[in-house]
Amino acid sequence: MTRTMRAMIGSMLLACMVIAPTAAQAQTIQCAPFARMFSGIQLFGAAASWWNQAVGKYLRGSTPQTGAVMVFKAIGSMRSGHVATVTKVVSDRVIKITHANWSVINGRRGQVERDVTVVDASPSNDWSQVKVWFAPIGKVGNTAYPVNGFIYKDGAKSTAAAVQAVQGAEG
Repeated sequence: MTRTMRAMIGSMLLACMVIAPTAAQAQTIQCAPFARMFSGIQLFGAAASWWNQAVGKYLRGSTPQTGAVMVFKAIGSMRSGHVATVTKVVSDRVIKITHANWSVINGRRGQVERDVTVVDASPSNDWSQVKVWFAPIGKVGNTAYPVNGFIYKDGAKSTAAAVQAVQGAEG
């Protein structure tokens, strides 16, 4: 009887291990908690709310800088908006970002994508609309997403403030 019980329990445990997803497979991460952790910018709540929350806490602008958080506006397909951290400025119209929960990868969302391409798709070259790399098609997508702008972390804050001060003194 004991041998039979052990065999049955062992079989059930093996079946559970095969059927149940591993912890790594089951974990997903949303864009806002990931951007907060990755960038160090301490804002909370829905991604689209970060733009207004940043007033008085962080400098904001329309120029991408490494370490800044790009804030996407809420739209029908992204009711909570989206946030992503700039990891590299490639040119005046191309940047690399790291973000979470954008593409479907291996059949699921909630994964981190590092150093993906974002292209400024705005007619005025002001980063108010962007096209983002989309893993399922292996290229930058066709949709132009509206963007509020960039929230600068503390390190970039002094640079942005210095630029604003110089521009103000010249004007």
